[in-house]
Amino acid sequence: MDRRFIWAMALMTLIVMAPAVLMKKPPAPVSAPADSVATVAPVPAPAPDLGAAAALPPSVAGPAEATPEDTVLIHTALATYGISTRGGRLVTAALEHYLDQAPGQKGRPVNLTLPGSELMGLRLVVGADTLRLDDWIFETSATEMSTDVPMTVELTSTRGDVTVNLAYTFRPDDYKIGVVGSVSGVGPNGGLLLVGMGPGLANTEANLVENERSMGFVTKSQSTKFKSFQSLDTAEVAAVSGPFEWVAVKSKYFVTAVLAFETGAAPVGGLSVRPLPQAGQKKAYEASIWASLLLPAAGDFRYELYAGPMEYSRLAKVGHDFDDVNPYGWPGFRTIIRPVAVAVRWLLVWMHQNLHLAYGLVLVLFGILVRIILWPLNQKAMRSTMAMQAIQPELKAIQDKYKEDPARLQQEMFKLYKEHGVNPLGGCWPMLLPMPVLLALFFVFQNTIELRGQSFLWLPDLSQHDPLYIIPLIMGLSMFGLTKMGQRGIPPNPQMKMMMYVMPVMMTVLFLNFASGLNLYYAVSNIASIPQQWLISQERMKLNALREGTPKKK
Repeated sequence: MDRRFIWAMALMTLIVMAPAVLMKKPPAPVSAPADSVATVAPVPAPAPDLGAAAALPPSVAGPAEATPEDTVLIHTALATYGISTRGGRLVTAALEHYLDQAPGQKGRPVNLTLPGSELMGLRLVVGADTLRLDDWIFETSATEMSTDVPMTVELTSTRGDVTVNLAYTFRPDDYKIGVVGSVSGVGPNGGLLLVGMGPGLANTEANLVENERSMGFVTKSQSTKFKSFQSLDTAEVAAVSGPFEWVAVKSKYFVTAVLAFETGAAPVGGLSVRPLPQAGQKKAYEASIWASLLLPAAGDFRYELYAGPMEYSRLAKVGHDFDDVNPYGWPGFRTIIRPVAVAVRWLLVWMHQNLHLAYGLVLVLFGILVRIILWPLNQKAMRSTMAMQAIQPELKAIQDKYKEDPARLQQEMFKLYKEHGVNPLGGCWPMLLPMPVLLALFFVFQNTIELRGQSFLWLPDLSQHDPLYIIPLIMGLSMFGLTKMGQRGIPPNPQMKMMMYVMPVMMTVLFLNFASGLNLYYAVSNIASIPQQWLISQERMKLNALREGTPKKK
């Protein structure tokens, strides 16, 4: 039984330590089939300036207009969007319900866009030529407006024989922007429309390094694939071939995505990604990204842009596995971890919204609730351990008698277990029952935006580590107390005594930089288990007293 206990503890440690190792490393590049991701040798920018205008009218091949650009502001209940008249680009996406956590920006509404935003900018490829529509000046009657009903902003620009019309529809209760447009004079064979998605998202988090590791792009065809910016070769341009239902650029908590699965929308044909490393850096956290849409001869196109938070329920409503842009779990383990993580996240949010409790109190109640649910299983397991201890003398006799005959030894051992109704593993596996919840909570705190910036007592942010390291120490002490209580009435054992001291210290060190909310849950869960351990230890001591033939001392 001692060996089984040690193996169970070792397995628990391995499971818990895995996230710590992985979270300190940047996300590994995601492999993809050879026909879907290719690396292109260094070439000019993904959308080069217009060369010899063989396929486009000469009147539109000149330099960009010198007219200054204006910004049209659209205010909804969820966000303030800014549309530049130069190219119709989205240059502001300020989210009203989320505050920036980055140093120097703390307390301001999160603005997803970076300076030089290419988001929703357009370039037209016809033959070997590229027309930079993102440099055109568009006219619009809109200036600044607020709306509580769906509203459409129309923009138009003409050069020579080519006219571009854009219509952006904003909804008061949605982060999606409907885009419908047309380009006249494309030619009988149509062309290729490039939609800007770069250079990435603003770094809005207190932990800048952790957020930078999450920066990258995601594509969805048969499955979703994520590739971090910092894994790209900064000397090359990555060409990612589709078709895709949607493509997205994400940070830890926010995302912008081109959704191309609505009726009448052409799928995204592919992506061109050129890393943009800052001076002196080997890795890139920004990139010039262009998604390609097939443009028919008629010149009509449509898609939707999502620019907002990765709220799981909102992403799930979009459909087409858009919620997988924010994955729970590691590849290979996601199938097991994700259902538990999604269920835990739903319960935490439900308790917060319906019981009107702070998330810190929600975690306290959740930790107690988990232990109450597991109480019967733990009770059965602990009594199984007591039964195993009761038959130890007979078991030892069988082991000594048949030590030279392994087959007979196994047969007699199982016969003994059956006679006494003992499951040799019954006392070990319940120790691992809380681990799926603990792992799920690890990913919930890593990915769930609802917990971002939530404070509790001295903890400024439950999704970040405790800056004072108090809660990890409480967690370690609670683990020590739980283990010590569980050893009451058990004969002294050097191995178990060693584990009682080593495991809490090791887990405390491991959890120092984990989310403080995760430490809070684990500490509460340990403390809530102590009464059950005390009751079982009382039963154990009574049984020991009966076996020894002496009354139990009070």
